Amino acid sequence: MSDFFDSSNYLTVAFAKSKIRSFPVLVTISAVNSSQPSSLVQQSQALYEEGQFVEEVQLLKKAAGEFKATNDILNEAITLSNLSLAYQQLGQWLEATEAIAQSIKLLQTLKDSGSSQEQSQIFAQTLDVRGGLELAQGQTEAALGTWQEAAKIYQHLDDISALIRNHINQAQAMQALGNYLQADQTLISVREILKKQSDSSLKAIGLYSLGNVRRSLGYLKDSQEILEKSYSVARQAGDAIAQSNALLSLGNTARAQTSAQLSLGNSNNAKDYTKTAIQYYQQAVQIASATSIVRLQAQLNLLRLLVEQEQEEFNTAKALLPQIQSQIDNLPPSRTAVNYRINFAQSLSKMIQNSVQLKDVAKILAQAVQVAKSLKDERTESYALGTLGGLYEQSGQLADANSLTQQALVKAESLDAQDIAYQWHWQMGRILQKQFNIPAAIAAYNQAYNALKSLRNDLVAINPDVQFSFRESIEPVYRQYVDLLLQLPENTFQKPDNLIQARQVIESLQLAELDNFFRSPCLLPRIDLDKLVEKEKSTAVVYPIILDNRLEIITRLPGQDTMYRKTTKVSKDVLENTVEELQKDLPVASREPDVKQRSQQLYDWLITPIESDLTKKGITSLVFVLDGSLRNIPMAILYDKQQQKYLIEKYAISLTPGLQLVDPKPLRNVHLNVLVVGVEQKRLIEGKSFPELLNVTQELKQVQSEVQSSKKLLNQEFTKTNLQKQIQSTPFSVVHIATHGQFSSDVEQTYIITWDALLKVRELDNLLRARGESRPETIELLVLSACKTATGDKRAALGLAGVAVQAGARSTIATLWTVDDESTSDFMGELYRQLEAGVTKAQALQRAQLAILAKENRPYFWAPYVLVGNWL
Repeated sequence: MSDFFDSSNYLTVAFAKSKIRSFPVLVTISAVNSSQPSSLVQQSQALYEEGQFVEEVQLLKKAAGEFKATNDILNEAITLSNLSLAYQQLGQWLEATEAIAQSIKLLQTLKDSGSSQEQSQIFAQTLDVRGGLELAQGQTEAALGTWQEAAKIYQHLDDISALIRNHINQAQAMQALGNYLQADQTLISVREILKKQSDSSLKAIGLYSLGNVRRSLGYLKDSQEILEKSYSVARQAGDAIAQSNALLSLGNTARAQTSAQLSLGNSNNAKDYTKTAIQYYQQAVQIASATSIVRLQAQLNLLRLLVEQEQEEFNTAKALLPQIQSQIDNLPPSRTAVNYRINFAQSLSKMIQNSVQLKDVAKILAQAVQVAKSLKDERTESYALGTLGGLYEQSGQLADANSLTQQALVKAESLDAQDIAYQWHWQMGRILQKQFNIPAAIAAYNQAYNALKSLRNDLVAINPDVQFSFRESIEPVYRQYVDLLLQLPENTFQKPDNLIQARQVIESLQLAELDNFFRSPCLLPRIDLDKLVEKEKSTAVVYPIILDNRLEIITRLPGQDTMYRKTTKVSKDVLENTVEELQKDLPVASREPDVKQRSQQLYDWLITPIESDLTKKGITSLVFVLDGSLRNIPMAILYDKQQQKYLIEKYAISLTPGLQLVDPKPLRNVHLNVLVVGVEQKRLIEGKSFPELLNVTQELKQVQSEVQSSKKLLNQEFTKTNLQKQIQSTPFSVVHIATHGQFSSDVEQTYIITWDALLKVRELDNLLRARGESRPETIELLVLSACKTATGDKRAALGLAGVAVQAGARSTIATLWTVDDESTSDFMGELYRQLEAGVTKAQALQRAQLAILAKENRPYFWAPYVLVGNWL
């Protein structure tokens, strides 16, 4: 839930000067008269800013009626636009849509009869309101079109400030549509416009808006730099409000960086960012006036951070409590006041063991419920009730927790507020599980899961903070649900429905992770993996699922409904520690004994329980849908101590990010026309130093010698522009890239290098799918040689899955660590020999790896290669 709403979208009745507000902005027009309806509109703006939307709706409806009675078309239209904003805050989408449609219809009649500059400006502002409504309802393309229409008017009026904010809105829509380069270019143009502006409050606000958007898109370093500039400009302009806003946002960006570092497993870096965030919030508190909302926001965010540090910062946190309490007590009744109480109570609930009383926290939440009821604001009431239910769950008062959560759910469902409802379904599932009502708990988790699926396209848009707290606010829903589905003992009859559902839930988690990685939905093709297994009689699909106290292994074998479940009793911590140590050892050639020991342990946990089933069915190819940290290591490395064989010596192996594949097409039916590109020389790009890759020229020659037709781009020739030109002009079936690259769970740290730039994962879509309608061919195979996973990143392979999805190729072969050795050239030569011979991609990979293994037993040389996607 977003704790704050923006009061800047408000229009007051016409005309006169514009008043600049913060993003997302509509210019506010001052009144020229003091008529009764005009006075009502101005009163309603105050109600909007206080969050009293129900009362505001009544005033605006009355004002609209009075303007209509006097045939004041322009002011009626403005009033209806504001009415749409109020309905949006109440989640009443149908009413909001009707109000904005009426407003635009009225303005269109004025436009048709010739419009003044002021009327044009109001029409553009109203279009901005409609664009915001369309985006909120998931109509992203329509929103972008509406904002582009408004932009033309702003350009004609030379209204630079409105145009800046409009372009920022457009960039968010482009991002949601997956047009990353276009979004970036739009924001770069905004930045260039701002650079040309002299230092002023207006420039500070523009930079502040831009910095906030960059944070919401995941560009945290960029956000920090822009917000620092905003703060500097605000200081030069002597604008204390703009300074405190910039500092508050800097704190929010540092807080997001804390979450990002924690997800990478970098606890020391996370601590540094936490300290930075604390300092920014403290500065914002010092600068903001005593009654400023920004001051209270900063104090609440500061308190949240401090309590997360536990005992370390307890005294500092405790000193804040009376200051926050007194300000909250003095707030007028509003949605904002309710949200602040909820925020405060959530922090206090983490201090219950340290002199904070449960009854005091419950009292604050009960007040929040009462204020929300008095406002007739059902969305906020639902959040307050559910949070109170969570407090009782925490204290073990499960009957009260159940009752309050149910009330919260009824409110959320009546509004179709799925972003809140999933949290209460999840909470209800936990409560019912603690009450030992497992069937009802499973049903509740299923509803939470379905709500999340329905939100997939706009979860990040609804609450940008979700992307930085995915591990706390989204991932546990999926894992706890699967845990419940698979709680039946192994020796009892296992309902096939539960296995199928568990598989689907884990796949949904992987899709949600990719959505979160890209900050927008990934459009994956829909070809069912199960149907392929039925055709490919020697292939099995293995789904390991990591749970807190065990490893569940679901295996899909050829044959109607042939699915098995095995359980290995190993804790998540022990499993992940083993994987982490193996991941550290693999890129070091001398650590073969350690690699073998840990690989053997993983083999025993993962393969031994299912081996007899695989043998009975004559399986020769394994497709893994890997979970969690298992994605960071190649499955080929697993070692069978009894037979003294690595897994690759028994099976051809591939990976897939989920149960769906690009329409499979065996490569043996495709003419191999290969684009080979690479960078061999030492490069310094964006402050990063990349050493020479000694064998790239040899590798590319080796590839070219094995295929009938190819084109090469080496060193200076390998630029983004040249790559795009080649792909647009020629239907290459394979693109082979030999250059430095990195996979990371941070989208900004997932890239390959061209001669003069980092080609980031978000740009791959634009480059590799750039053929257009004239050349719709899919790239059959993308090969990424000399790439590696980011050091110390526990979820680095998420970046590899992201590259595989974003490239749009049927299959991707990549390296998990860099082997700068002639063995890479030999491996690639053998790979393409096998592909030309007509075997499957998985078999070609297997044979190439075995050819290296025969010469060099150390896994460092033969194991880094993984195949992602279609294995045929």
